[in-house]
Formats: sequence, structure tokens, C-alpha cells
Amino acid sequence: MKKAVDISTFISRKSILLMRDSSRVITRAHIPGGGLSRVDHVIDRVLKLSEEEADKVMHTICDKFNDRHKDIERQITEHFDNVSEFLPHDITISKIKKVLIGAYFTMEYSIESAALFNPSMIPHPDQSNLPEDSLRFIMSLRATGEGHISSIVFRSGVINKDDSIYFDAISEFVETSKMRHNPFYDSHLFRRKLEDLNAWDETSLRVMEQIPDRFTFQELKVSIGVLHMDPDFSCNDKVITTLFWLANSNYNIQFNESCPVSERVIFPYSENENRGIEDARFVKFYNENDESIYYATYTAYNGVSILPQLIETKDFLSFNVITLNGKAVQNKGMALFPRKIKGKYVMLSRQDGENNHIMFSDHLHFWHESKIIQEPQKPWEFIQIGNCGSPIEINEGWLVLTHGVGPMRQYSIGAILLDLDDPTKVIAQLDEPLLTPNEEEREGYVPNVIYSCGGLLHKNKLIIPYAMSDISSGIATIEVSDLLSCMNYNKQEQTT
Repeated sequence: MKKAVDISTFISRKSILLMRDSSRVITRAHIPGGGLSRVDHVIDRVLKLSEEEADKVMHTICDKFNDRHKDIERQITEHFDNVSEFLPHDITISKIKKVLIGAYFTMEYSIESAALFNPSMIPHPDQSNLPEDSLRFIMSLRATGEGHISSIVFRSGVINKDDSIYFDAISEFVETSKMRHNPFYDSHLFRRKLEDLNAWDETSLRVMEQIPDRFTFQELKVSIGVLHMDPDFSCNDKVITTLFWLANSNYNIQFNESCPVSERVIFPYSENENRGIEDARFVKFYNENDESIYYATYTAYNGVSILPQLIETKDFLSFNVITLNGKAVQNKGMALFPRKIKGKYVMLSRQDGENNHIMFSDHLHFWHESKIIQEPQKPWEFIQIGNCGSPIEINEGWLVLTHGVGPMRQYSIGAILLDLDDPTKVIAQLDEPLLTPNEEEREGYVPNVIYSCGGLLHKNKLIIPYAMSDISSGIATIEVSDLLSCMNYNKQEQTT
């Protein structure tokens, strides 16, 4: 065995600290509890105000909230649209009262009031106008607010030639974007996903027969409606629910080009993620033609169960959210390799919540089999191990950051090296953690945790963004050659 070197002499923590900021707020629809009758009561009270009284209240709202949101009136009006069906049909309402009604059904939500953590880093799609050997990056982070609802936020910056790291100024505003159904759904792919969900029967067959190969959400609704009206056919209501669920879970969000990266928030939209979008692992993926696209796997949480999902984007302005299917799509921590290997997509995973697995697939959306490649062996990882983001390709192999959970539920970051051509083979691993929580990092919402969702290679240096006890984030760096020198190589892989 190759003698291990003390890795603590090589790792360097930057002075950068990314902290939660409770002043970063979005607007959300707010429907008070107690039934729909309360909606009627609130609307009735606003309608009884004189125009002068309504205008006075609206001016007070604008004075208090204009400097916290871009175009607050537009956002409030959207929430008016949510309740407009409850208005009397025989009256004309002024614009002021429409906006004021919207304000009563609007609330602010501080997206990162609880935590800003679990970062991943990828190269920015725009590398223009940079000094030589500098790299512009995007960092994704998990932001958590009231009720422990998680969303994805972004930061951007530059790694300079001397390895100094600078972040761009953070906008004082944050914005969500409206969910839009996919412009078109592919009927063949839609059917495969229905089959995988055990929802392919006579009902789904009849629905899909009536729509074209590329269909819209509206065409799907019409086909379902027509089937419901057939007196000679009894619909499977569970399958109908699954049809709508599948369509609603595959959607697009679009941000305006004028919206800086740090203003963009991917907030939970679909039913299966309404309690949080957790731990996005972004990767820059290259296809066979060397064209790139960005993917991210994340954990969708609905308050009861979790489900891995996929995001794809080319520019971090338009994002497609896609369901992943297959019996191997379970648990947390799926991480996609940055290219195909021998014609197949490859993904790291942790189906059993304990070991590191690997999966191969002909189709990015479907994953059916997994294989264990690493089990807990060291005391600092006896509870469980998992990945800390997508593998990074270097000449020596696939470099994978891992996490291990040890006594007192302490999380540490480790590393393994996989064979380039056969990533089921672990070539080498660290015997000791790369990072463990120090005294300053161990205090937080969840104590004694160090965690990452993906590092970045710059020249020969590994940049590791990491979370500290589920509350804030920092950055550490290490030369790849130093990291490799600290690894123990498996006997059959030992080099001279």
C-alpha cells in the first residue's frame, strides 16, 4: 500500500463566508386559513372602501414595499388574479381596488432567513472579457426560509490567475419566475414514463391515442375531457391524476435577461416539491459533439416523500425541470458524470442511504439498476457515505468528493478516485477526511456538518465550496497533485 500523507498540511480554507440574509424576500400568494368564505369576506371589506380610502391604503403599501421588490404592483396584481373568480360578476372594479385586493392575498417570504448552504460550483456559460487563466463561475446554493422550505439561489464571480476568488455584487432584489408547462411533450417519452409509473392502461391508452406525437398541455386536457364525456367508458381516476401529475412535474421557468444571476430564485412549483427543492448538484455536461449543457439533480420534497428530479439549462435564464424515472430513482444524492462513458449516461447515487452506488443508462430520464462501488470502511464514515457532487475528470481518473457520517453524527468530506474507462472501479481513496468541521464551523442549525454539492477544477487546483452546519457556506482549495499524493491506492492499481 502507498503510504498516506497528512492532508491537513495541503488544504487551505479561504476567508470567504457566505451568510444568510433575511432581507432577501420574494412575494408569495397568501390565502388565509378557515375556508374560502374568508376570501369572500376580505374581498367584500375592500369593495366597501371608498376610492379615497383604497388609494390611501395602497399608497402606504407602496411606500413600505417599493424598495424591497422590483415592480411590486405587478406582483400583487398576479395574486389578485388568483382570487378574481370570487368577485361579484355584476360590478366594475377600479384598478386601485384590484391591486389592493391582491395585496391582501400577498405575503413576503424570506428565502434564506434560516440558512444558505450546500453549494455547488460550475463554469459560467459566459467566459468572455476575462484576464488570462481566470475563470468566471456560477455557484448554486440551497436557501431555506420559514417552514424549512428550500429553494435554489445563485451567486457568480471570478477565480483569478493567482487563485484569489471574487464574488460579484449581490442584488438587493430577488425574483421568482412563473412556472410554464412545456411548450410540447413528446408522446413516446410520456408513454415510457407512464409505463414506469404503472399508469399505462386502457385509460391512458385512450387519452394518448387522441393527441399528436408532440402535444401541448391543453391538448392533453382536451383529450382527458373528451374521454370523461364518453358514457360507454369508465375512466381510471388514479391514472388521470397521474397524467396531470406527470405533465405538471415537467415544466419550464424563464427569467428575464435583465435579471442578474443573484436575483434568480428557483422556488418550489410542482406538487411533488411543494415543501422544498434540496441539494442541487450542477454539472457542465458535454455531448458526443463536444457541445455543452448544464444539468442538475436535486431532491424534491412534498412534506412526506422525496423524489430525485433533473434540471437542464444552457444559459441559467431558461430552466427545464424534468422527472426522473426507474426503480433506481430513489433516495438522495444523485450526481451525473459530465459526459457519457462508452455510450451511456453515468450517475452516482445512494439508493440504500448507506453506500455509494453507480448507475448506467441509455436514456438520461430513466435509471433502473445500480451497483455498490464503495461501502463505509473508516471510523469517520461508519454511519453512511455518499457523493458530494458530480465527478471531476482528471488525467488520473474520475475525482469524486464524498461525504462520510461518523460518531456524534459528524459529517466530513473525503475523496475517491475512479477508473476513467470503468468507473465501477475505485482506484484510490483518502484514509482520513479532506475536511472536517473546525470549532467555528461546527456551530449551526445542524451542528458538526461539513457538506458540498460539487467542486470545480481551476488549472490544477480543486475549488471546494462547502456548507457549515447547515447555516452558511465557505470555500476551501487544494492542489490536485497534493490530494492524489495523500490517497491510498488499491493494490492492483498502485503506481510506481
